[in-house]
Amino acid sequence: MQRAEDRLTLAAFTATALLAGGNAVGVRFSNRELDPLWGAALRFGAASVVLIGVMAVMGLRLPRGKALAGAALFGVLDFGVTFALAYYALVHVHAGLAQTLLALTPLATLLLAVAQRLERFRPAAAVGTLLAAAGVAVISRAPLSGSVPVLSFLAILGSMLCFAQGAVLVRRLPEVHPVTMNAVGMTAASVLLFAGSAAAGDSWRLPERTATWWALAYLVLAGSVLTFVLFLFVLHHWDASRAAYVFVVVPVVTIVLSAWLDAEPLTSSLLLGTPLILAGVYVGALWRRRPA
Repeated sequence: MQRAEDRLTLAAFTATALLAGGNAVGVRFSNRELDPLWGAALRFGAASVVLIGVMAVMGLRLPRGKALAGAALFGVLDFGVTFALAYYALVHVHAGLAQTLLALTPLATLLLAVAQRLERFRPAAAVGTLLAAAGVAVISRAPLSGSVPVLSFLAILGSMLCFAQGAVLVRRLPEVHPVTMNAVGMTAASVLLFAGSAAAGDSWRLPERTATWWALAYLVLAGSVLTFVLFLFVLHHWDASRAAYVFVVVPVVTIVLSAWLDAEPLTSSLLLGTPLILAGVYVGALWRRRPA
């Protein structure tokens, strides 16, 4: 029985990595027809509707007071600001490069938690930071040489930092059911994204291309709702540190998919910098020394 449960959890972990690996590629396809903020607003607006439906089926109630405000604040930061920057960056940045930089999230989360006195500093974190910084330095040769706009490169780094800070923020907020937290958060984020899209003068129109509809459907159902549910299943059966390995697997999946579907060039900077970043994340955020 235990082995069957372990195999099921491993299958859910694998599916999570595969589905999440397609997110950045899906955004690239969405951005080719839809304005970035409008595409992000459509995605999270639809995903919030689906999650509210899941809440209704599960009989979950909306939080009140500080819990409601905290969930909304989490959504504004973790989905609104984070994906506004990510969608902007992915207009010019290939999915593999973007997802590799987003793989720094566990390490950035650890360092932010240390800075805000939620966790203790570990020597391994310093080693991991140096390795990851070396990887970013290697990869950043591309934007500095002009092949990728510097603002887009900085936007994806900003997106990663916002995502990491959102994870730290959750620890300070009143406890809310994960489905409810994401339903409220995505709703608040979609309001922000719709407002930002209107302020930017985006064209509010539905996709005309079949590829864009497929990308949007993937991002809503597979990339947002299904990935979230599967990851919750993994977290229920595995320790959080073990489940966090998904952040290391996802960039590999994205690079392969992006090279196949979006003709992303596998440059020497990407091929050399990616292992350094992944090694830094593993050493700094995921590696734990076993007790004697």
